[in-house]
Amino acid sequence: MELSKNFEPQALENKWYQHWLDKKYFHSTPDEREPYTIVIPPPNVTGVLHMGHCLNNTIQDILIRTARMQGKNACWVPGTDHASIATETKVVGMLREKGIVKSSLTRDEFLGHAWEWKEKYGGIILQQLKKLGCSLDWDRTSFTMDSDYYKAVIKVFVDLHNKGLIYRGKRMVNWDPMGQTALSDEEVIFKEVDSKLYHVHYKLADGSRGLTVATTRPETILGDVAICVNPTDERYAALVGKEVVVPIINRKIPVIADEYVTADFGTGALKVTPAHDKNDNMLGAKHNLKAIDTLDPAGKFTAEELLPENPGEQVLAYVGMDRFALRKKIAEDIAALGQLEKTEDYKSQVGTSERTGAVIENKLSLQWFINMGDFMKQNPEVLESVLNDEINFHPAKLKNTYKYWLENIKDWCISRQLWWGQQIPAWYDGNGNYYVAE
Repeated sequence: MELSKNFEPQALENKWYQHWLDKKYFHSTPDEREPYTIVIPPPNVTGVLHMGHCLNNTIQDILIRTARMQGKNACWVPGTDHASIATETKVVGMLREKGIVKSSLTRDEFLGHAWEWKEKYGGIILQQLKKLGCSLDWDRTSFTMDSDYYKAVIKVFVDLHNKGLIYRGKRMVNWDPMGQTALSDEEVIFKEVDSKLYHVHYKLADGSRGLTVATTRPETILGDVAICVNPTDERYAALVGKEVVVPIINRKIPVIADEYVTADFGTGALKVTPAHDKNDNMLGAKHNLKAIDTLDPAGKFTAEELLPENPGEQVLAYVGMDRFALRKKIAEDIAALGQLEKTEDYKSQVGTSERTGAVIENKLSLQWFINMGDFMKQNPEVLESVLNDEINFHPAKLKNTYKYWLENIKDWCISRQLWWGQQIPAWYDGNGNYYVAE
């Protein structure tokens, strides 16, 4: 028999993979053998598999085939993930290329396009896994929005809510102005960018010289409610308790003292804008300061919360202006007042949306959260099982990482302003009341 000079993988791989499927070599049913199960980390239906998927699934395949040859009841469960925000972003982009704007569609119309996307790319992903030779039990193929999984998510939500572990509240969240949705901390990517540091002077209420604040975000100045200094900073000791005036809007705000402020950073004076910064929000809550939101969900200036103080025509002229254009315009207007002392180049870390790439806004927003502190108190085994080595991490050093993470965990924002994905099982009566039920 003459051997071919060239290896043609398709001729053999397709033949033998189909043979394995026909013989159901990958299928598993429970029996007396030692079980060995892997649930595939389901690939997102955002597109097609990449090299990372190839590596990860090759490793899983090696493990499952080894277990199978050792006589264990090996079961590798396949599936795909609906990937709510990631897939919706892709679908919105696809529609945009066709000249269709999401806001012009009803929810059902949009979901029709989303399901078409899922069928196309979900099918491609499963075929790619087969081309890799992955020995998955295809009879168990699942999708994270299959009816059983959908019902399970709703049931868990209602159960946690009934236990007081899920609540609805207005809190500071990561907000994506492009996707117009809240994001978790894990969905924010920090990048170093070239920016400007604006040194803005705030006059005392009597018109005399006050103090100077260095900020990278003059566009939020109209939401300032205080200036904060370190209580040990002698430069400002005489100013604590007095009032300064916010440029342009002429709002009188107090000078307060708090050890949070570092005296030797910048000018040693911090403008406090509770509606637009997590740390400022913390300071605002501590000192009972009002939060004034001056940016709408799209990142454009809004004067809605400023109207009670009659902000004036100059401020109202900013309405509808994008935040970055507003930054430049307000800096120019402050300079025209003679209160922009200097501008210098500055490197800063800016949070961006993992999916849309938009610069994230810290925004006060009414969302749903899991009370992680109470969750840990009610479920101590989550940490104890690792500390007692009932669950082992590889490499072992990740045990300390896991411990640190759980001991410092914060409440988790779980709601998203999206159409694709599971809906929160809450009904609203129009009077501010809501009802959670299956």
